[in-house]
Amino acid sequence: MSRIVLTEELQTEYQRLFAACDIREERAADVDERVDAIMADRDRYWTVGRRLNLPWFVVAVLHEADTGHDFTVHLHNGDPLTERTRHLPEGRPAEGEPPFSWEDSATDALCLSYWDQWSDWSIAGTLFKLEGHGGWSYRLHHPEVPSPYLWNCSTYYSQGKYVTDDSWNETAVAQRCGVAVLLRRLAERDLIEFAGAGEPAHGPLLRYAETETSPWVEALQRFLNTLPGVYVKVDGWAGPRTSEAFHKLTGRYLSGDPRAADRD
Repeated sequence: MSRIVLTEELQTEYQRLFAACDIREERAADVDERVDAIMADRDRYWTVGRRLNLPWFVVAVLHEADTGHDFTVHLHNGDPLTERTRHLPEGRPAEGEPPFSWEDSATDALCLSYWDQWSDWSIAGTLFKLEGHGGWSYRLHHPEVPSPYLWNCSTYYSQGKYVTDDSWNETAVAQRCGVAVLLRRLAERDLIEFAGAGEPAHGPLLRYAETETSPWVEALQRFLNTLPGVYVKVDGWAGPRTSEAFHKLTGRYLSGDPRAADRD
């Protein structure tokens, strides 16, 4: 069982990080190259996802992160598909005879890790499941380093990684693109869409609200602070000052601001 649970606070953290994620300029071409490769094989990921009721893009980023987009090896551990796995988990897939198709092996690997039993494919739910798959050691033992399994190639991560399961190196740098960064780029290119818990079903993402915080408002506040003469606290609260700064930018107050109603 995971030692981490998906609390409301953690959901907000994932949403905030994903909303404000910036891909490092020097890695942008690499990220786009990986996204192009993913899209070229979308149908293969969709086939596996359909079997297990998973979003195809979750299968895709797992394949990219865990085996480097290699269709000749088991998703379980990178052993060749020409025989059952020899390393842990050993002897997989248990059914069928080698050589195995990548789709059959990937289906077995995902079932073995209970991906088919997860149902929250919101941004927060997806990132929680992916971070757990990559390992909680960063969050538990090195919280100053955002997990590179999620965030490598973004401005959140620079260095520090586990070079083995229990060996930490503070100067080592991860190489493969983080899965959250790949998802972010897929979303930026309008190639995927998240759904489910934690995502607004309808209405504006940005609303005047003095009683609750929002990662979308926090992202807006960061942007507003880049404008001349605008100084708002980055706290996720869409109060009068944030709405006033939004008005300075757009000529309109945030939806729900009483001043907006007065002008209607």
